[in-house]
Amino acid sequence: MVVTINIMQNRKAIDDVSFLLNSLHINYRNIEDYIKAFVHKSIVNERPDFIPEHNERLEFLWDAVLELVITDNLYRDFKEKNEGELTDIRSALVRWKNLALISRKLGLNNYLFLWKGEELWWWRDSDYLLANTLEAFIWALYMDLWIDDAKKFINTHIYTTLDDIIENKYFKDFKSLIQEYVQAEFDITPTYEVLLEEWPDHDKNFKVWVFIWEKQIWEWSWSSKKKAQEDAAKNAYETKDKWN
Repeated sequence: MVVTINIMQNRKAIDDVSFLLNSLHINYRNIEDYIKAFVHKSIVNERPDFIPEHNERLEFLWDAVLELVITDNLYRDFKEKNEGELTDIRSALVRWKNLALISRKLGLNNYLFLWKGEELWWWRDSDYLLANTLEAFIWALYMDLWIDDAKKFINTHIYTTLDDIIENKYFKDFKSLIQEYVQAEFDITPTYEVLLEEWPDHDKNFKVWVFIWEKQIWEWSWSSKKKAQEDAAKNAYETKDKWN
């Protein structure tokens, strides 16, 4: 007979996540949702007896909570800006790169539940995974303590990055910036091509190249085509003075 231990009854998981919540001054009521927020799909695929649901399953709700709070804040704080400007700033605030930085600063990577095999790779420090984890954590906070506490957390840890984003113009769309630059300098439009798809379907990695004419100017790999294109455009634009 095989004895299984569900993660929700795992004493170490409860103690670890409880320590995190206390350190963040969150007076939680039900710790189960918070534990679930740290469960990566790899462990569910390998051990469905351990826990039946991973944090990405909850994406539909967590995006809505985060964007609602950020949208409301921007609408009230920037009455002089139009819809397009507000949308760009909101996108920068909730962009996975920004969320990953916040997640890492809060130490959320230390609480992830991953399949043992994933530990051999870079997953625990993956920006994409850390961003998802932070969003899932916000979902858990919303489900446990409702909107006011979720809003307080978002305003304290995410909305406070706004000044840095505006100062450094991180709200700019780099695909648009590089297109404007290339069209102005060379009178052509850059193209993006997926040169390689690696790894199994549930865990894809796409290698994207940016081309001007037939010349490759930058390459980037990521877990979705869109994210790979965004990072390729950003790095290409930031190194444009070094193009040959």
